[in-house]
Amino acid sequence: MAQNGRFMIANLYDGPSETMNEMLESFRDRNPGYDFEYYSSVTTIETENVNRILFLQEGEGSASISTLSGERLQSPLTFGDMIVLRKGEQLTTDSPLGFLGFKVPDIPPAELPSFIRPDWDPNITDVPGGCATEIDAYRRILLTWRKDVGEYIFHSLNAHRVRIRDSFSHYHPEDIGFDEFYLVQMVEPGAKIIISEYVDLIREPEKISAEQAGGMIQEYELRDGDLVYIPRGVMHRGFGGVLAQVITVPGFIPGSEIGLDHLLREINENLSLDNENALPYNAEFSSEPVIR
Repeated sequence: MAQNGRFMIANLYDGPSETMNEMLESFRDRNPGYDFEYYSSVTTIETENVNRILFLQEGEGSASISTLSGERLQSPLTFGDMIVLRKGEQLTTDSPLGFLGFKVPDIPPAELPSFIRPDWDPNITDVPGGCATEIDAYRRILLTWRKDVGEYIFHSLNAHRVRIRDSFSHYHPEDIGFDEFYLVQMVEPGAKIIISEYVDLIREPEKISAEQAGGMIQEYELRDGDLVYIPRGVMHRGFGGVLAQVITVPGFIPGSEIGLDHLLREINENLSLDNENALPYNAEFSSEPVIR
């Protein structure tokens, strides 16, 4: 697997771009056997000899899947729904829709439904955690790693749909972690993602100078339709009201979400950084190390 992937944002509604091409190339290089593409305003997704996970990003309507056995599976679709499209299956819809589709190397379990609808499935309810820890959080787990977390298990790819107000600053290690995407579906004014590609530096707060600290953190405002690529090893924190499908490749491996807020706070204290010079951190998670 390639190392040191670069954080990138491309907007799906803007159409093909050089950034999207770079994102695809980096993702494929780092994740052999995986691929993704955006199906813009389609009524048919043709048969392929590969398993795919589709996220509805634009429009609503009714969908039908033609299976290898000749069965036709049907369901309404609304914003935020997901489809498991197995090898040899074709999807048709009654109106043009936009899907982000991931090709995955593993076979989805037979018990996994073809249509997973987080706002309509009684097996999927709000579960605070991850990027949304408040008690009244909207966080609905579509695909997960283990049964005690959610109903639908798949290790090739995990996803949860979540409203992020203020997540904790964290990263996923290169050796045991996963690449992550935010598929941004709605944003409130001022919503942003805070990132750092200097995790190794942050992990040694006693060695950081004020000059180094000044260039460690970047902030990017988000808009509807953004596809945010967060490779393993990149610190990130969502802020300000972001509704997104958080997609991980491979799945969300337990113990590979490493908090950094306690170290960001320590850097501020060591260098007496305050006001506009202070590194942003989530105070709630800054008193001790957090690993999930």
